[in-house]
Amino acid sequence: MPGWITFWLWTTAALVILMVAVGGATRLTGSGLSITQWRPVSGALPPLSSSDWLAEFARYRESSQAKLVNAGMSLQDFKHIFWWEWAHRQLGRFIGLFFAGGFLFGLVTRRFSWRLGASLAGMGLLLGLQGVIGWVMVASGLKPGMIAVEPLDLAAHLLFASLFLVTLVALATSLDEGKAVRAQIAAPLRAARLSKLILGLVVVQVVLGALVAGSHAGLLYNTWPDMDGRLVPPLGELFTAVPWWANPFENVTLIQFDHRMLAYGVLALALANAVIWWRAEVRGAPRRLGLLLAGLVLAQVALGIATLVLAVPLSLALAHQLLAMLVLVVATRLAVQSRPRARPVSAVQRPLAAHVATR
Repeated sequence: MPGWITFWLWTTAALVILMVAVGGATRLTGSGLSITQWRPVSGALPPLSSSDWLAEFARYRESSQAKLVNAGMSLQDFKHIFWWEWAHRQLGRFIGLFFAGGFLFGLVTRRFSWRLGASLAGMGLLLGLQGVIGWVMVASGLKPGMIAVEPLDLAAHLLFASLFLVTLVALATSLDEGKAVRAQIAAPLRAARLSKLILGLVVVQVVLGALVAGSHAGLLYNTWPDMDGRLVPPLGELFTAVPWWANPFENVTLIQFDHRMLAYGVLALALANAVIWWRAEVRGAPRRLGLLLAGLVLAQVALGIATLVLAVPLSLALAHQLLAMLVLVVATRLAVQSRPRARPVSAVQRPLAAHVATR
């Protein structure tokens, strides 16, 4: 397998992490609704003249966010939020072109097997869908009366970005010729299963974090370990939305509570997994990744607590989101490299196994 393929995949993964960071800054600065049109091609060019800027500003001033939140905004202030959203969209375009360029080059030069080509094509569709969801998210915030995007749309946007990142890291890890495949070390069965469970829960936690951010639930209870003096809010506050199944997506108290509880659960599982790897007889990359994952999750929980208690300052919120992506990367690598150790054949089974082998 040519070495450039894994380099291309890892570079794309790094760009996705950067994209998430820029997207977080765009949301936290209130810039996401500054561009009110979706122009996949012509939108790559920013306003180039004073009249262009005035026209762009006029379109923004028609939005509910401009009327209800930024009524007194100057053109200079508008340029500040515009450049954040423009940079976010351009980085998305660049990632799409970078991934498509590598894919087309591999097809033309016949560097991909049919299986690898099909996997990459599916990943390309996932990336394209992510772009569409991004515009659907922005459009939700441009509806009359809306001053921000829908929390569920924001969560879907981050979910698909996370899934794309997971596929990139998983494929790059499995194709890494000298480290991931031939040097793969058999893991204790419990660690192998636990590593995959942790990866799934980390993805869910990322989605919950997006719901917290989109609904501003992080500004509701800024105390820890309690929630304004209560470890568990009463059911009357946790289930106020109608119908009841909408509460995990709309009830800000339940959204923050779920995010807290799952954070504790992921931390407990990551520490347990680290202990299993520490006591295991095997050595190598998976063992180191298990220990690293536990350390990163612990740091992420501490950073999340600081972000909450300090009422979500921009720097800590961005660091929290960026560290979440690093946790996701390490969890993915560990899940891929944790190959379960085969069970030993018992004394009763050996004669039967030998008989089958000679037939």
